[in-house]
Amino acid sequence: MKVTVAIPTHNRAFYLNQTLDGLMLQDYENSQIEILVIDNNCTDNTKAVVEAYNNSKILVRYIKETRQGLDHARNCAVEASTGDIIIFGDDDILVNPNWVSTMTAAFLADSENKIGAVGGEVIPVFPEGLPEWIKEWHAPLGFRKELGPLKPKDCPMGANLAFRKSVFASLGLFSTALDRSAGNYFSGGDSEMIRRVRSAGLEVWFSPDGAVKHQMPASRTTYKYASKHAFDSARSRVIDRSNQPGKMTYLITRLLANILKVILLGLVGILGLIFFRLGTAKKYWVRSWRSCGYVYQACRCLLGLKHTP
Repeated sequence: MKVTVAIPTHNRAFYLNQTLDGLMLQDYENSQIEILVIDNNCTDNTKAVVEAYNNSKILVRYIKETRQGLDHARNCAVEASTGDIIIFGDDDILVNPNWVSTMTAAFLADSENKIGAVGGEVIPVFPEGLPEWIKEWHAPLGFRKELGPLKPKDCPMGANLAFRKSVFASLGLFSTALDRSAGNYFSGGDSEMIRRVRSAGLEVWFSPDGAVKHQMPASRTTYKYASKHAFDSARSRVIDRSNQPGKMTYLITRLLANILKVILLGLVGILGLIFFRLGTAKKYWVRSWRSCGYVYQACRCLLGLKHTP
């Protein structure tokens, strides 16, 4: 079974180089792997990093995608791929030599093609350290201890996610309405696709052994990043949910509940600052920013305004 490994990237050449080094060590039949690096308007030396693998034992293809956004890059990879299975990975993951073989094992054993997607474990690592106040938001997924189907409420992460290519032929490409691009931390294209897979009657599995280490630099552990990420992630959830049945009830309840949360969480943060507990203050203010995201986007949806970054 031929496998396409798709790596969308934007200005992370240093980490991308480490990811590609790991992919060169896979125990899967090399001739049955292709690696697609989708350059989503990089301004660093990404192209040179990819070109260094031109004569490698595994085919590495460099593709430019000028439409800014993660899901535009993912869709570009789908259209350019030649594999039966497409594994999407972030440009800053560290992989084991058995990653490809482990992520494809469920598909290979699925003679009836009941499995539409397989998510792998994602283990965050912090080369530059992890502040105590932010630890609770960074942990492995831990959905199950062995290979098998996920519960309907569980959704794997796009940093380590495989699909049969036939899924896209029948269900369409990733939605770019929830796209992350320069200037925002929107998300949800992967979870929206997983929902479509399940709605089509296909199973979504989880592979704890198909784990990757997801590198998190110091820039992602700052209060500025955490608060912006919380705000935009909440907005993404509202935008996604507003396209599903029960829209009005959802929007009104989210609006009312989170107005109260903004006030209460903000006050707890102030108390933390008064008592010289800066970490506590940051933690509750980030939660308050998440509630602000719900309030902001719920109001926009109720007013019929188009979402903007």
